[in-house]
Amino acid sequence: MGAAPDVTSGDEDRILAQTLRRAGILRHVEPAAASALTRQLYTDEFRSGETIFTQGDPGDRVHVIVSGTVKISLRGPGGRENLRAILGPTDAFGELAVFDPGPRSCTASAITDVRAVWLDRATLRTWIARWPVIGEQLLQSLTQRLTHTEEQQVELVSSDVASRVARQLLLLGGRFGTPEADGLRLEHELSQDELAQLVGADRVTVNKALRTFTARGWIRPDGKSVLILDPDALARRGAGGGTGAYRRRPLRASA
Repeated sequence: MGAAPDVTSGDEDRILAQTLRRAGILRHVEPAAASALTRQLYTDEFRSGETIFTQGDPGDRVHVIVSGTVKISLRGPGGRENLRAILGPTDAFGELAVFDPGPRSCTASAITDVRAVWLDRATLRTWIARWPVIGEQLLQSLTQRLTHTEEQQVELVSSDVASRVARQLLLLGGRFGTPEADGLRLEHELSQDELAQLVGADRVTVNKALRTFTARGWIRPDGKSVLILDPDALARRGAGGGTGAYRRRPLRASA
């Protein structure tokens, strides 16, 4: 962890520059400069289940996922984990360390094998001094996270568990799903407890909603994947039974 930068080939420079542009960090930086900046990145690889950083650790770097999925969680006073977000390729996390070098506010763990790039706070602040738009993109990412958190709080008091499960399936399917002839396949490594944490409910109630969706032909569980057969029906259920479609927002985690 924290090895010397291994971004040496021109092809990999371009791939990582594209990843950072899609993440927003280098979106408005000219290509030649973006390629040069990628050579200042460090790379890390994490095994499935490995902790990337822990709540309370010093916040001294920003990560961007190149491949794999990461979960962001909080631990409450009793030590119970509260899953807050699932992140994938091009998602950044740890942005808060740039503006507030205090302890981490959450824990980041690899769900699958993960490859990520990172840079430390001092280097990133140097980038921002030369290209202020990078700082603007990071602030936008933080704003998106706060907006999503507020929306989650509203959902907890304004919608039932089945609606929240339907919306979460659509969000995860839109972010990580693979189109197939019969529908959209969502491969996942989440436990039933983790899915329940994502929607702010207990495992029994979430499983009841999933069984109902299955019985109605909206989804089909298949091992560690779910085939979404009728996204329109899920969207209607996610909207409380109405006809409005659920509008997906990107997830970011500032940590």
